[in-house]
Amino acid sequence: MSDAGDETAIVWFRRDLRVYDQPLFEAAAARARRSLAVFVLDPRLLDPSGTRRRTFLYRSLRELDEALDGRLLVVRGDPAEAIPKLAGAVGAGSVHIAADFGPYGRERDEAVGKALEQRGVELVRTGSPYAVEPGRITKSDGEPYKVYTPFSREWAKRDKGAPAATDGRTVDWLDPSEKDGGPRAVRIPDDEDVDADLPAAGEQAAREHWEAFVDEHLEDYDEMRDRPDKPATSRMSVYLKYGVIHPRTLLAGLGGTGKGATSFRNELCFRDFYASVLWFWPRSARENFNPKFERMPLDTGSDAEERFRAWQEGRTGFPAIDAAMRQLQGEAWMHNRMRMAVASFLVKDLHLPWWWGARHFMRLLVDGDLPSNQHGWQWAAGTGTDAAPYFRVFNPVTQGERFDPQGDYVRRWVPELAGIEGRKVHQPWKLPEPPSDYPAPIVDHKAERAEALDRFNRL
Repeated sequence: MSDAGDETAIVWFRRDLRVYDQPLFEAAAARARRSLAVFVLDPRLLDPSGTRRRTFLYRSLRELDEALDGRLLVVRGDPAEAIPKLAGAVGAGSVHIAADFGPYGRERDEAVGKALEQRGVELVRTGSPYAVEPGRITKSDGEPYKVYTPFSREWAKRDKGAPAATDGRTVDWLDPSEKDGGPRAVRIPDDEDVDADLPAAGEQAAREHWEAFVDEHLEDYDEMRDRPDKPATSRMSVYLKYGVIHPRTLLAGLGGTGKGATSFRNELCFRDFYASVLWFWPRSARENFNPKFERMPLDTGSDAEERFRAWQEGRTGFPAIDAAMRQLQGEAWMHNRMRMAVASFLVKDLHLPWWWGARHFMRLLVDGDLPSNQHGWQWAAGTGTDAAPYFRVFNPVTQGERFDPQGDYVRRWVPELAGIEGRKVHQPWKLPEPPSDYPAPIVDHKAERAEALDRFNRL
C-alpha cells in the first residue's frame, strides 16, 4: 500500500485488460492510497471496429470487472473530455496509462494530457502493449529501421523485463459509486449479434490457451506453423490485441532456445517491428510505405468490384483461397500462411488495391490490429518494408498443395468439395466431372502473374 497520503489516482485501461503483469498497478499504488479503475467506450474506436471485435471487447471487460470485484467504472464519450472530468470528480493527482503508439492513440493521449495539465493532473505512462516500445530500437545514427532482419538483431539484445507480480489486490480500488459527479457510469454493453465463432475472451482464457499451446504445440511450432490443416499455431494474436496477456508473459513462458521457441520469438519481434514502422511512418497505415507504388496501375470499375466480392465471399474457384476467406467469415480469424496467400491473390492476380483487402480484414478479424494488418498487407502487396518484394507472387494452387497436402483444410471450409479425396481437391477443374456447385477459376494465374510483373516493370 502507498504512503502517498490521501491522493487518488486513476488507472485508465485501454489495450491492457488484465490484472496479472500489470505495471500500471504498481505505478498507481506508489502514487496514491487508492485508485479508480476506468474504461472509456470511445465511439471513434468502437464504431469502425465491427461486431466481432466489439463483442470480444465487451466480454473481456466483464471478466476484468469481475477481477476488480465489480469496481471497473465504464463511461462513454471522448476521453479528452471524460478523463479530466473524472479526475476532478475523484480529486485524482495522476492518471496512469500504458503508452499507445498508434496514430489515433497518440493524438488522443496528447489531447488528454493537455486537458489534465490544465487541472494540475499528471498523465503517467508506464509500459506499452509491446515487448519493446516503438521508437526505442533505431540505428546507431538514430534513424529507424526499414528492414526486419537488422531490427530483429537489435530487438534480441534488448531486455524485455520479467512479468510484474500483480493481481486485482495490488491496488486499493475506489468504488465508482463514491465519485462525486463527472461522467455518468454506463453498463458494459451486451454482446452483439455475431455471425462467427469467437474464441473465449478475457485474461483467464488467454492464460489457459497459452499454457495449452506451450504444452502441446510449441515444440513443433517451427515445423508446423505454416500448416492451416493442423491446430499448430498459438492463436494468441487476439489476446495480445486486447492486452489480456502481455508479450512479456509469453516470452517468459517460452523456456529454452529450441526451434519452436525461437520461431515464436520471431513472430513477437515482427509484431514489434510493424508497430515501430507505424510509429515512425504513421502515414503508412493508409498509404504505400514505398511511395513509388502510388503510380502502380490498379483495376477499378464494376468488373473489379465483382471480382472483389468473389474474393470476399470465397468463390474465386481456387479452393485454398476460398477456404481461407470462408474461415475468416466463420471464425473471425485466418491462418497466417493463408493471410499471405489471399493477400497476394487479391493484389497480384486480381490487381486490386491492397487497402480494399486490409479494410475487409479489419472489419471481420477479431484480432484485427492496425500495424500488423496494414503492414502485413503491404508485405504481400510488395509496397511495404521488404527489400525486394514485388516479384513474390504466391501461386494459389501450389500454396494449397504444399501447406494443405491432403486437402483437409479445403474440405473443412468448402463443403462443395468435401467429396474429393486427397490433393485432387486443389484443382477440381481437372476432374473428369468437376463439381457443378463450385465455380471455375475466375482468372488464369499464369497470365495474371505475368500481368502483375509487367505492371511493376512499367513503374
